[in-house]
Amino acid sequence: MASPGVTGRLGLACTLSTADLATRVAEWKAIDGLALIGRDEAGGSVTSTYRASPETRAELARLVAAERGCCGTADWSLREEGDELRVTVRASSGACCEDDACGATYSAAELASVGIDPTASLGCGNPTLLADLRPGERVLDLGSGAGLDVLLSAKRVAPGGHAYGVDMTDEMLAVARGNQEKAAVTNATFLKGTIERIPLPEASVDVVISNCVINLAADKRAVLREAYRVLAPGGRFAVADMVALAELPAEVKRSLDQWAGCVAGTISIGDYTTALRDAGFRDVDVEITRETRLEGVDGAIASAYIRARKEATP
Repeated sequence: MASPGVTGRLGLACTLSTADLATRVAEWKAIDGLALIGRDEAGGSVTSTYRASPETRAELARLVAAERGCCGTADWSLREEGDELRVTVRASSGACCEDDACGATYSAAELASVGIDPTASLGCGNPTLLADLRPGERVLDLGSGAGLDVLLSAKRVAPGGHAYGVDMTDEMLAVARGNQEKAAVTNATFLKGTIERIPLPEASVDVVISNCVINLAADKRAVLREAYRVLAPGGRFAVADMVALAELPAEVKRSLDQWAGCVAGTISIGDYTTALRDAGFRDVDVEITRETRLEGVDGAIASAYIRARKEATP
């Protein structure tokens, strides 16, 4: 019988210093070298299979448990099946951020207005500003996590507007609703669901935002098609996300530690733009805000503001 397992929330990229991050990556690589059997990616998750032993079990339990808090970019689980141990990391919600980037685009007044700690995970941009939200509009945040962008959006679209957040985990929905109650925001709703199958009807929102979440989705085209579907004619798409400036090697895309660092799921600006246009969007614009090079890895990634619109009905 499988063990109860250890589950957690990813905190790798945000809570660790550069030195500690390097140590954590080295720890994963060390256990890979000792006991890894294989690694498979499917359906937005990466599963690594290890040869079971008491030592391996203890080390994997320690590492998985350590990946809690901060960014919330993935759900981690450890389970035992016979003589094998499996670690699964599934792209979830929340934001992908780095030590010196978190919160740079949110003012202290904004954070205080919704009771959010300035040291919390704040993603790779501020889509609520990018979207130029107006009173009376309906806005949807894809991968709403702890609810920061939903609550800020709700304040910007009041009076008469409403903000929705969609998240796949009960844990983060509970956190978001708790933050909503503390902030006394009444024009916001948090929905359980995935960003590939948004639980809202067609043409139900005026603006779709997201903060470093779409890059984590295995089927980004499905996400963009869903964003287009729920937008009303003339609606706006305004997200902060990660993009690849140079193609990442295949081994990096399959690597657990790089996935944990919010890297492996990135696609090129060209592919992102094409996917948006194929979904039906017009006026696609990508603005690079910060470039990052990965030590020992060919290729580069960057945070970006991505804008597009759904054509208005003639």
